[in-house]
Amino acid sequence: MQLEIRGLTKRFGTFTANDHIDLTIEPGEIHCLLGENGAGKSTLMNMLYGLLEPDEGEVLLDGKPATFATPGDAIEAGIGMVHQHFMLVPVFTVAENIMLGREQTRGLGVLNRASAATLVRDLSDTYKLAVDPDALVQDLPVGVQQRVEILKALANNAEVLILDEPTAVLTPQEIDELMSIMDSLRKDGTSIVFITHKLREVKAIGDKITVIRRGKVVGTTEPTASESELAEMMVGRGVKLVVDKDDADVGEVALDVKNLTVIGARGTTVVRDVSFDVRAGEILGIAGVQGNGQTELVKALLGLVRPASGRIQLEGRNISRHSPRQSLEEGIGYIPEDRSHDGNVGSFSVRENLVLDLYKHDEYSRGLALNLRAMSANAEQRIDEFDIRTQSMNSSVSALSGGNQQKVVVARELSRSLKVLIASQPTRGVDVGSIEFIHKRIVAERDKGTAVIIVSTELDEIFALSDRIAVMYDGRIVDIVSPNILRDEIGLLMAGGGGTAKKNA
Repeated sequence: MQLEIRGLTKRFGTFTANDHIDLTIEPGEIHCLLGENGAGKSTLMNMLYGLLEPDEGEVLLDGKPATFATPGDAIEAGIGMVHQHFMLVPVFTVAENIMLGREQTRGLGVLNRASAATLVRDLSDTYKLAVDPDALVQDLPVGVQQRVEILKALANNAEVLILDEPTAVLTPQEIDELMSIMDSLRKDGTSIVFITHKLREVKAIGDKITVIRRGKVVGTTEPTASESELAEMMVGRGVKLVVDKDDADVGEVALDVKNLTVIGARGTTVVRDVSFDVRAGEILGIAGVQGNGQTELVKALLGLVRPASGRIQLEGRNISRHSPRQSLEEGIGYIPEDRSHDGNVGSFSVRENLVLDLYKHDEYSRGLALNLRAMSANAEQRIDEFDIRTQSMNSSVSALSGGNQQKVVVARELSRSLKVLIASQPTRGVDVGSIEFIHKRIVAERDKGTAVIIVSTELDEIFALSDRIAVMYDGRIVDIVSPNILRDEIGLLMAGGGGTAKKNA
């Protein structure tokens, strides 16, 4: 089925998210949609899937106009979508999830689970998507859950499949498996719209690549285009994709963690007997698929949760029972993984957010009174130094793009003297231009002699920044390795395999 978009436009008040988008997806084609954060990719796909109504333009299926008031209309027309955050019911089986919305019954309204299981097996065999129909979704690895989402779309006879950032939570091996599945679907005639910001992946799997910047199509190209060319199309200027850094000038141990165990909110052990150290002037990268204890480990290091056992030492002093404020005052900087919930206060101004953990210092307050002049001087300096794109220091942070919101967090944390910087997903949802800038600042902080811990699910980021890499799986650090390790080897470690990695602790 050919999918054609003509002049599709979507406005939110005075803001134009999509500006007369033209796009054609041919049958059996993998068409990659590439763009920086906030470029309008998801808005466009949400209109195609009936989640948003366009203000202008039209959609054609095989040359005939089509309108989608609801996702049900899109599904009926042969369009399926796998969202970045899976739409599965964890306590249901694979078969039960796939039959949701298209339930078959037998006798007195009893669900025909056997029929659903047969459908799953048939689809699994046809598309080589090995999935147990009777398995509970909550017991499945993330990569297999994604297969279930794809099977849901195929069970509805999807001829066009939209994949929204499908590799965000996958190991390298699971990404390879997904690419193989996409190739199989392409050969079977299914059209795929592949939304991503990862240049390596679009070059590996795409037939065509369309780049969207600020709500407009800036060009469609072939996968033979270089990563530098694609990055320049996304951002509108040349971008350096390789992090320049000298070998680490390593000092004494700054942070020493011994046998740390953390119990999660549901009473389960989420960090298991973790030990590592990080030295002044080095970057320790913590790699792993999301959900393997990294978030809880970082919270324990900062004092947001109390460890059940073990010890955290900062320059030889035990800080295991410190509060977050005490940890910050001791010289720990923190870039949280969710800037909206934990990094900024959206309704506060840029000026106010830049002193969120500094406002009690004498420089910025006297008793109950804030020193607005000092806060303004600080804001002017940080906005200039960190290239924060804002109309005014008094603009609310929520009005900024994702990349500029992240720069506010980075500017605040790097504007004071640090002993340890903990950066969790420091470039999540950030465009390649802002990634380049943030990486430079993190390396500069290392070169000042700060001990840096980077937690990231992006392997490219881990390899680019790290002097050593600790790999987490199921709450444990399974190995600490050199950044010269092969991607396949670190992928095995991320999946719980032993690998052949040589220790470099």
